[in-house]
Amino acid sequence: MPDQINPYQSPETAAIPVAPLLAQGTLTENMLIYLKGASPWLRFIGILGFVSAGLTVMWGFVSFTPIIRGIWAGVPGFEWLGVFGGGMALLSFAGGVLIFLPSLFIYRFGKKIRGYLRTGVDQELEQAFENNKSFWKFAGIICIIYLAFVPALIVGSVIVALVSAFS
Repeated sequence: MPDQINPYQSPETAAIPVAPLLAQGTLTENMLIYLKGASPWLRFIGILGFVSAGLTVMWGFVSFTPIIRGIWAGVPGFEWLGVFGGGMALLSFAGGVLIFLPSLFIYRFGKKIRGYLRTGVDQELEQAFENNKSFWKFAGIICIIYLAFVPALIVGSVIVALVSAFS
């Protein structure tokens, strides 16, 4: 029986370790063109993120001030916003940090690409890709946290809807 070939057997190949392509030389001309084209946009998006983070934190300070809380406390139906000012300030500060960190990684990515294109030092390109990795790692962690909270929010929403429907 061992002489017969099993037509349903999976094919066998030699186990050859796949080594990463290291030190293959330089980047191609198209790669350099793409990096050069992306660098200003990355820096622009990073700067917009810094501005957004700053405005978000400033909103946190403004929403925490007694003047704003007093204004909301005087508006009929919105008295609760006067009490909520401290919580809104904390959310704004946390939001500012969540905006600032990815913006920093994006800005550094673009800046290091520009540095590499000017100097040709491989360490600049390595640091650029390190910042790119950090950005995507941060984005992945935020997605995981979000996906963890969505089921809890759905369950909470259903419970609140049922409680309010039967009361």
